[in-house]
Amino acid sequence: MLVIEACRLYDEHKDMQTREYWNRFHFTVWPPHFGLRGHWRRWKRRWRFWSEYRKYCDLATGGELPAPEFFYPCLDDATSTTPVDPSYYFQDAWAFEKIVRARPVQHVDVGSHHKFVALLSKVVNTTMVDLRPLPVVLDTLAFTAGSILALPFADASIPSVSSLCVVEHIGLGRYGDPLDPDGTVKAVAELKRIVQPGGDLYISVPVDDVNRIYFNAHRAFCEEYLERLFAPFEIMERRYVFGNEFTDKIRPEFGTGCYHLRCPK
Repeated sequence: MLVIEACRLYDEHKDMQTREYWNRFHFTVWPPHFGLRGHWRRWKRRWRFWSEYRKYCDLATGGELPAPEFFYPCLDDATSTTPVDPSYYFQDAWAFEKIVRARPVQHVDVGSHHKFVALLSKVVNTTMVDLRPLPVVLDTLAFTAGSILALPFADASIPSVSSLCVVEHIGLGRYGDPLDPDGTVKAVAELKRIVQPGGDLYISVPVDDVNRIYFNAHRAFCEEYLERLFAPFEIMERRYVFGNEFTDKIRPEFGTGCYHLRCPK
């Protein structure tokens, strides 16, 4: 039926027989999706698209009809709940609140999510450092291209630093960085280097019951290892994301650890 529907529309709009037009609704019949369950779900979503398109056209009698050459199929958005990544949802809110409450005269973020940094820059003087330059400009956010392995700041010069879900990726090549088995160790050392005495460092990383490498996505760490890695900084607060829960209790399973560290004076 979907193939018939696509052919019917094609026949009705022969004056727009361009490759671009055909590609707009070619999604209804190709490519095939392997795996019976996934194949069936995908076809149901495609059927829903065509069914609602026809219903909309029936409702819009006498009005403007959606032209097929401007189809923009969104097949995965009709979900029963709002899609959320719990790790980013909780860690960004946690770090944002703590940094805003501390009101540092200067804050540097290294590699965290750009939305988190953009919002933070509206209330705190913020500089973002990332290996990959931002293609957009925000008047409240200073940006410096750079590597977490060679930050462009003097020793002990920054009062407040954050790096959320970053250090676990360093050295695995995922984001175009050089391969380095010691990437995380070097990244944490470089973050600690620039924090001034008495200053704050906010870090989040994957935690697990033992150290593991999920190549090339990220590493995960047991907390005993992290405590040694963070030393001599004092852990002022530690929180964890396990599934959809944000808690102060560690568990012997995969999750995300959020750590507020303070540089000794």
